[in-house]
Amino acid sequence: MNLREAQAVIEALLFVSNKPVTKEEIMKITNLSDKEVNFCLQNLANQCQAEERGIKLVKIAGGYQLGTKEQYAHYIEDFISQPAKTSLSSAALETLAIILYKQPITRAEIEEIRGVRVEKSLQTLLEKGLIEEVGRKNVIGKPILYGTTKDFLKYFGLFSLDELVSKLD
Repeated sequence: MNLREAQAVIEALLFVSNKPVTKEEIMKITNLSDKEVNFCLQNLANQCQAEERGIKLVKIAGGYQLGTKEQYAHYIEDFISQPAKTSLSSAALETLAIILYKQPITRAEIEEIRGVRVEKSLQTLLEKGLIEEVGRKNVIGKPILYGTTKDFLKYFGLFSLDELVSKLD
């Protein structure tokens, strides 16, 4: 492994680690000498400092870690303060699967399929932006029709609903 590749490996190790990585750990994983590891770490630190990058190499707790630069702290604080994605209950997932498969669909039609009330599941899915009102059914009472959203695609890592169909085939 040349030093350029070794530096990329070290950067990848520091990126995936949730704790500081010691020089000894780097040497053991990469089979590099102490001198080579020092060179790669110094080069990585210099690159992070010289380029317009959001990260820096930090010496901390007997090891090395990638950290964010102070001037970007307010962006990170804004990002972290956003509500975290939480997992969906099995009831919400079942409701979502029915909507996905049958959309557009009314609440009454979903309840008929599930055999239970779905108000709470629908509310959860609406709050998370995974489903939305897509219109009204042209029957007496004009009930709301539900369908999936672009956020649904993002949540499940899909480009389009067609991609989901092709994955099921």
